Amino acid sequence: MSVRALDPVRSVKVKLGVLVGASVTLAAVIATIGAGARVPIWLGIPVTIAVALAVTQLLAVGMTSPLREMTTAARRMATGDHDVRVTATSRDEVGELARAFNSMAEELAGVDRQRRELVANVSHELRTPLAALCAVLENLADGVAAPDPATLRAAVDQGERMSDLVTDLLDLSRVDAGRAPLHREPVEVRPLLEAAVAEARVGGQDVAHVLDVDPPDLVVDGDPARLRQLVANLLDNAARHSPPGGTVTVRAQEADDDRWHLEVVDEGPGVAPEHRDRAFERFGTLREVGISSGGTGLGLAIARWVTDLHDGSIGFADPEPGTSGARVRADLPTTPARRRPAPPTPVQEAIAVPAPPVTPARPESPAPAEVPSLTDGLFGDFWPDRGVPGNVAVLLGALGVGVLAGVVLPFRNLGLGTFLVLLATTGVLLVASRHRRDRFTSVCAGLCVALACVVVVRDAVWIVLLCLLTGAVLGAVGLTRGRRVPAFLVALVAWPLAALRGLPWLGRTARAVTGLGNGAALLRTAVWSLLGITVFALLFASADALFAEWVGAVVPDLGSADLTARVFVALGVGGVVLCGAYLALNPPRAERGERGARPVAHRFEWLAPVLVVDAVFLVFLVAQATAFFGGHDYLERTTGLTYAQYVHQGFGQLTVATALTLLVVWAATRKAPRATPSDRTWIRVSLGLLCAFTLVVVASALYRLHLYEQAYGLTRLRLLVAVFEGWLGVLVLAVIAGAGPLRARWLPRFGLVCGVVLLLGLATVNPDAWVARQNLERYAVTRTVDWEYLSDLSADALPAYAALPRPLAECALRPTGEERDDWLAWNLGRSRVDAFLDASGGVWQHRTDCPGQTRSG
Repeated sequence: MSVRALDPVRSVKVKLGVLVGASVTLAAVIATIGAGARVPIWLGIPVTIAVALAVTQLLAVGMTSPLREMTTAARRMATGDHDVRVTATSRDEVGELARAFNSMAEELAGVDRQRRELVANVSHELRTPLAALCAVLENLADGVAAPDPATLRAAVDQGERMSDLVTDLLDLSRVDAGRAPLHREPVEVRPLLEAAVAEARVGGQDVAHVLDVDPPDLVVDGDPARLRQLVANLLDNAARHSPPGGTVTVRAQEADDDRWHLEVVDEGPGVAPEHRDRAFERFGTLREVGISSGGTGLGLAIARWVTDLHDGSIGFADPEPGTSGARVRADLPTTPARRRPAPPTPVQEAIAVPAPPVTPARPESPAPAEVPSLTDGLFGDFWPDRGVPGNVAVLLGALGVGVLAGVVLPFRNLGLGTFLVLLATTGVLLVASRHRRDRFTSVCAGLCVALACVVVVRDAVWIVLLCLLTGAVLGAVGLTRGRRVPAFLVALVAWPLAALRGLPWLGRTARAVTGLGNGAALLRTAVWSLLGITVFALLFASADALFAEWVGAVVPDLGSADLTARVFVALGVGGVVLCGAYLALNPPRAERGERGARPVAHRFEWLAPVLVVDAVFLVFLVAQATAFFGGHDYLERTTGLTYAQYVHQGFGQLTVATALTLLVVWAATRKAPRATPSDRTWIRVSLGLLCAFTLVVVASALYRLHLYEQAYGLTRLRLLVAVFEGWLGVLVLAVIAGAGPLRARWLPRFGLVCGVVLLLGLATVNPDAWVARQNLERYAVTRTVDWEYLSDLSADALPAYAALPRPLAECALRPTGEERDDWLAWNLGRSRVDAFLDASGGVWQHRTDCPGQTRSG
């Protein structure tokens, strides 16, 4: 049972006010604390929102879940399941509605049970006489039995039995406020009983009747016809259960408080106390306990409803001392209330009211309605909850990573500590993953670890952040086992959305931590324990200086910015890891089945646009060839641009054109029909030409970039664009490789892994050192270089500066002036710079008056 803090509140409006007030107040306090500790806004805002949402979720538990439960329960009840119940613990309007719903469900369950019993009992009671009557008639028709009086008497008996059953049912149906009102009048009890006894004697039962009325002139107010029906049914029931020659005693006696008692006593076996109420139900023949008289089981039910109509009651009383048998007592008023609506009949009860207090066994614990979470309606079939059980180990692992990050990351540069946090994160996610044995997931995990290693060996923030972002994307794709580009995007979006989708799982995990039903007790225990520690520790610390020193050494300064920053980092990293863990435990259905391609009806519909694009590419390549062979003079004379300006103008656009080409190929393969060999040939030829032209464009873009680098120098962005263009070229080659079977489901994963490998290769070659080396080689030829740009490079560029003369090295290398890293912030690039500065001797002074200073274009 979850803790529902707002259940005692009696109004939904007040609950909403408390919820909004608490969430806003908490968010404002956290934001203020974060701002005071100078927590970065990119960390403070997500943590503040997450904590506010968590408090909102905690306080809002149970506010709307009964409504969702009622929706589910109503659907189950529509299918015939009336044993479902909803949680009704709150005291507000929703709780009242839930309790009313449970009452309705209880009544409907009783109605449904009685309806089934009514059909079954009527069918059972009619089946026996019908079968006997059919047997007699078949014997007569076949000549097996002679139509003598005994045979005909047997047939008549079965017909009378069915007639009695139908008469009883009609009597029950007539006892209705609208159709059978009571006609009250003074009734002399003794003549009424004498007439009923005389009628019973005519029935032929072998019993004697004894009548006792006290006082003899007792007169009551009632409906004589209904009272006679009551007595007749009681006498018939007593005669059926009495032994041959037995005595049935009928007593009528005036009692106190304007009431009178009617008793009918037989000498039969009697009814055990636990079965007495059952006997007054319709068809309450008690066959299941071995008590049966051959009756229809409706006589006592009619008797009960007649007494109810007269504002009375009826039941079995204990036999008098020294006697046995059944003793039925009706307690009736001498003057019933005049304007009391008639109660529903047993037949109506089978349709509209619950069973009497003592009924046959029901399910002791009605099945509770499954609690659909609010997120189920938000995510639907795209991301079903699947009932993932709570996992305490995963929760503790995520919290452990958060605590590790809070201790290691703040106030340190990226380095070994960051790698340890990333390695722990990868371990938690891989252990939690339901696909951890999948080959692709394992490959992604290995690549993520390799990307995390970049933090240790490279100091360039841009390459490190690029590796970290790529690792996050790769991890999400690996956890969801995506195969197509849309699935990659779904996996990437699913990670932050897991903060909402995983709330039900987090609740199940929290219940697993606190124990079933012990959440409130544990919470109270923790609060009182914390309060006791705080109060007495403060008292003793103020009373004893030594104790105060011990407390100060153990308890951190709760008001320090250092602790605040660590708490924010711990919450942020722990939350991200927890979201990833839920993504690993319950990945969304990223692969929802690829929609079947819908080819166009005519070949020209897809072929004409592709051929037009081919023609445009061909014209562009002709222009490139003309510019290449025409030389610089022809180009300047024709366009007015120098060759450097010409090549700078286009390599970005060529990169975009290469990416768009892949999109054109994808669209064409989905729209082009493949029914005939001719169709497939046209696909291969037209798209093959386009891919071949694209490869030439890739080469042209890389060549332009090379020329521009020779003219203006190499930068990080130009190097990254060159790698990206090369990756697109590899993808084009992969498309050409898949042109044979016209099917390349492996291509998206290949492209992703290939891009990661290229990024790792870029990090391995030390991009900042590569940029510095290329610029220094250009300086050796042109005697111009952008020293300011070189000095902004990271510590990774040191291998390119180490061989320079010290004056030039002081132009290129600018120390950060920060304190030396501890072992948790150790980084290969920074450690090399520290060692180089120590070995150089003297004070390192960065120079600004450097020879050949120019700006990178």
